Amino acid sequence: MSRYRVFILTAVICLVLDQLTKIYIDSNFALYESLTVIENFFNITYVRNPGAAFGILSDSAVRIPFFISVSVIAGIGILWYLRKVDSSDHWQHFALGLIFSGAGGNLIDRVRLGEVIDFLDAHWYGAHWPAFNVADSAICVGVALMFLCSWREERAKKKV
Repeated sequence: MSRYRVFILTAVICLVLDQLTKIYIDSNFALYESLTVIENFFNITYVRNPGAAFGILSDSAVRIPFFISVSVIAGIGILWYLRKVDSSDHWQHFALGLIFSGAGGNLIDRVRLGEVIDFLDAHWYGAHWPAFNVADSAICVGVALMFLCSWREERAKKKV
């Protein structure tokens, strides 16, 4: 178990943070209510996304089974890959923990609500990026870290 300590801590902390922030937003904001944090740049805006990124598949009848299946398969794939990662490579364990918790956080929403709670609203004046949440952020950061880890490994192989 200590071999997976970084993965487990990362996954648990991020999953709890994701769910607590969504519970807070759902309890304290009306749907579509917005709070300006940084003028013309960042708001907290409560929205619900029945689809994937950018609302993809939001009107499809198969969206919930599809997204649940994808999340479960991704989780299994992450756990399978984790077993192959060297126990001393804490960065990959951290990255995989982020991705796992993000997939799990959005999976919980889809099972519980049939859609995902989003509230982080980045924009430049009137041009808005689609709202996202802690789980989405964890996935993006985790994937970026995995790319950096892969790049680092490739550079190390070329030096040998």
